[in-house]
Amino acid sequence: MGVAKHRRGCHVVAGLLMLWAGVALAGTQAATTPQGSTGETSAALQVVDDSGKTVSVPARPLRIADAWYAHHVLLMTLGAGGRIVATVNHPQSQPWMFKVLPSLTKATGVNGTAFNVETLLGDGVDLVFTSNGDRQAVAYEQVGLPVMRMGYTTLPGLEQSMLATARALGGEDVMQRAHAYNDYLEEQLADVGKRVAAVDEERRPRVLHIASVNPLKVDGSDTLINDWINIAGGRNAATGLKGNLQNVSAEQLLAWQPDVLILAANAGDLKQAAQAQLLSQLTAVREGRVLRNPAGVFPWDRYGTEVALQIVWAAQQLHPSRFQDVDMTKKTIEFYRRFFDYPLNDQDARRILAGLAPIDQHHKPE
Repeated sequence: MGVAKHRRGCHVVAGLLMLWAGVALAGTQAATTPQGSTGETSAALQVVDDSGKTVSVPARPLRIADAWYAHHVLLMTLGAGGRIVATVNHPQSQPWMFKVLPSLTKATGVNGTAFNVETLLGDGVDLVFTSNGDRQAVAYEQVGLPVMRMGYTTLPGLEQSMLATARALGGEDVMQRAHAYNDYLEEQLADVGKRVAAVDEERRPRVLHIASVNPLKVDGSDTLINDWINIAGGRNAATGLKGNLQNVSAEQLLAWQPDVLILAANAGDLKQAAQAQLLSQLTAVREGRVLRNPAGVFPWDRYGTEVALQIVWAAQQLHPSRFQDVDMTKKTIEFYRRFFDYPLNDQDARRILAGLAPIDQHHKPE
């Protein structure tokens, strides 16, 4: 994947010499002309990112570097996944993403979330997305690359991020897709909310979301995970804990005694946990109330757009009698066709719902 990049060395050097000479690439920089384009350029647009910063971006950026794992899914939902030329995701960790978006295999990949600045310049990148707090963002800005800092912890935040991303991408078609997704998400929220509204607070199961078994990590409040647990008619059992991926002990889980455990698709097996004997004493484990979370283009339980499916799936798992008419396999297929432009089949949809990788991938599911 990286062999061809060496041939662009002369372009990288030329680009850096221009920068050292004081050529201003930021601000009103025109969009980089991709292969096959007419060569026309447009004035920059001013877009506010999720950090509240106003960013000057090309009117229609066509070569994107995305340094936030989850944000790839927003680009794909907006029909712009093919614009990604530099990625932090990999087929081994996100096999469905690369199956649904094969062009991603041609993108420059890195381990971690830090791109080499010279490589981005050589690849003709005209817009970079990072997560909020990514320190590497400053390095990209210093060479004149526009950077959109993205991040959210609630579903309304996701909707705002979708709109901000669409504005940065440019084009009425992209904005229409953003509104279509937000409308779909609102429809799922309204439907789930109506179905679980009559469930009294004390009857709502205490749910613990386990992101990793070894080491033992769970998700607390102030997270998107906490948001969908509440929306689905549950209560986050991790009381007093804030943030994602927090390290906890088996003793703490015993103190919480959740009614339901939801394991991330790649969290591992509780039987292989360092404190498996203690965890086996959990009531949820003894009574078989341990669920494996679906994972598709991105894990449904985390920060991708498939969270619109997650809230329905979780609500159905927690309150099955209220969702007997919902066919999650069919719903998943419809979602992929509508928002990823991908013809998912029944078998694929069932594997996604089971948290399994595609059967034609070398990556073996857990």
